[in-house]
Amino acid sequence: MKLLQRYIFGELVRVFSLLVVVLTVMLVFLGLFREATERGLGAVQVLQIMPFVVPSMLPFTIPATLLLAVCVVYGRISGDLEVIAAKAAGVSAKQLLMPAFLLASSLAVGAFGLTNFAIPWAVTNIERIVTQAIEDIFLEVLSSQHLFSDPNQGYSITVDDVRNRTLMDATFRYRLKNHQQVTLRAETARIRFDLERHEIKLQLKRWKSSQPGTDFDGEMDDLELAFPMPLSSSKVKSRHMTLAALSDGIQDCRVLQKVKEQQYNQEAAMLLVTGEFDQMNGESLASIAGEKKQALNDERRFRTEIHSRFSMAASCFFFTLVGGPFAMMQARRQFITTFIICFLPILLVYYPVMFLMVNLAKTGTVDPMWAVWIPNAILGVAGLYVLRKVVQH
Repeated sequence: MKLLQRYIFGELVRVFSLLVVVLTVMLVFLGLFREATERGLGAVQVLQIMPFVVPSMLPFTIPATLLLAVCVVYGRISGDLEVIAAKAAGVSAKQLLMPAFLLASSLAVGAFGLTNFAIPWAVTNIERIVTQAIEDIFLEVLSSQHLFSDPNQGYSITVDDVRNRTLMDATFRYRLKNHQQVTLRAETARIRFDLERHEIKLQLKRWKSSQPGTDFDGEMDDLELAFPMPLSSSKVKSRHMTLAALSDGIQDCRVLQKVKEQQYNQEAAMLLVTGEFDQMNGESLASIAGEKKQALNDERRFRTEIHSRFSMAASCFFFTLVGGPFAMMQARRQFITTFIICFLPILLVYYPVMFLMVNLAKTGTVDPMWAVWIPNAILGVAGLYVLRKVVQH
């Protein structure tokens, strides 16, 4: 029996390895095309980020590839009557499925490791390469057109020349929070891109500032401006964070909610005491309430990500629980037909339910601790039903 199980395990590993390479390569090219389209990357940058796109794709390709490998191997051995021969020798269907469950458990651990360590590492490197590309494009535009404008962020930069990443005779125009227009002119300005804060840092020398009602000249070298980096977002996606970062984020969000609630209550009490009742619906309280709500939404987002990672990794086991017995039942069919018949209900039920539960958990409608496991529970019930059929017959 152990020899038969080792044989099945070897076949599963061989088929899975081949399929996961083929499928991952296909998805990598799709991922590269998306990154290049969204961020305007050139061929050099695309080749640079290629090694880092692979880890981002594997957690999504592993479950489906494992299901296909299980359908291929168990469909073939069942079609060759090896399952019937094994049963005649006293080997049950459950024992024949043990190699698949062992491989699924190993891949579940690997998939979880990828989502927790490999993906944040890969995304950091991709952002570094993309930031370098944006910086080169930014300086190239300033050097050739002598003007860079970002209407969405409300700032523009005009230069006479660019020498060694130093802006010569640069003029900066931007809006303050009160919508006042500010114009700064500097003889020289050093430029630096801050990847962590997604900002463009500018160090000005011999600058002059002008805005409505003011006019100030300066000779200090330590005036620093920060503008939002183009084509980037300062909001970090939860799937790009490690578990430790997600846990710290949850604690920070809870602290921020308490601080904002106290600030809101103090502000409201002050308005009531001073009799400024018309300000109860003003921008000040609305801003505090908005910050508290954002912190609550971030907390839900982080909690959902933590539980969904465990659920997604465990899906390898449940995919195998459905695919292995089903492939044994469909012995005389082609493996691709078996895979389609098995994967289609998963595609129509499992993934929509998973996305629904994740969205509901992020809005606080359901608790992610149990909600994200509902898709796996559906697969588990279906798999146990099919397994019972195989064991009986």
